[in-house]
Amino acid sequence: MLKPRKRITKKELKQDRLVTTYFKVVEILRNNRKIVSGTITGLIIAAIVVVAYINNRRSDNSKAATELSQVLDAFNGGAYQVAINGDPTHNIAGLKSIVQNYGSSETGEDAKIYLADCYYYLGDYDNALKYFKDYDGSDGFLQASAYAGVAEVYETKGNYADAAEYYERAVSADSKNFLAAQYLVGAARNDIKIGKKQRAITLLTRVKKDFPNSQYADNVDYLMAEAEVE
Repeated sequence: MLKPRKRITKKELKQDRLVTTYFKVVEILRNNRKIVSGTITGLIIAAIVVVAYINNRRSDNSKAATELSQVLDAFNGGAYQVAINGDPTHNIAGLKSIVQNYGSSETGEDAKIYLADCYYYLGDYDNALKYFKDYDGSDGFLQASAYAGVAEVYETKGNYADAAEYYERAVSADSKNFLAAQYLVGAARNDIKIGKKQRAITLLTRVKKDFPNSQYADNVDYLMAEAEVE
């Protein structure tokens, strides 16, 4: 089950350097007031705007993490409609609100996966597809989950070609993912349905080679036999 995470990304580290640089520049200018031009002043104003933006993003991420942690009980308990819309009587924001308010933050991006899962479990595949595709976070595992979610929706809708493609994208997003074997089997299963049997055999061979002990490898021989049938 997905768990909320609060982490510092490479992007945030770069932003931290920007903040440090800003304060160094301010100190230099404070000590050299006589040579400060209007252009330099304009640059400082721009730097202040950038710093304010960065701090706002951090604040959004913190708020999103708090609200996400509060709604996870409903999600884990299968109360998907409550997880989507929240519970006003207990002052719990729903996933839809978290995504709308903090969707550009890292935790807000995580919330999109939970929201998409809720819609999928409720059979609302169009909204599930929308939020799976909208994920743009930095977590490789969640990116793989998003692609796999897209694949599952397409497979459910009978769009086997796109399903196969997105299962493979899931593997590429995080090849060391413990679900990689499942994604490869999913891609092969859909390739067989559209007649790409040789491609299916290649993927299934990879499962047997790279993930021999995976529980998903159990289906490999059956699918391999199906793919080899002319």
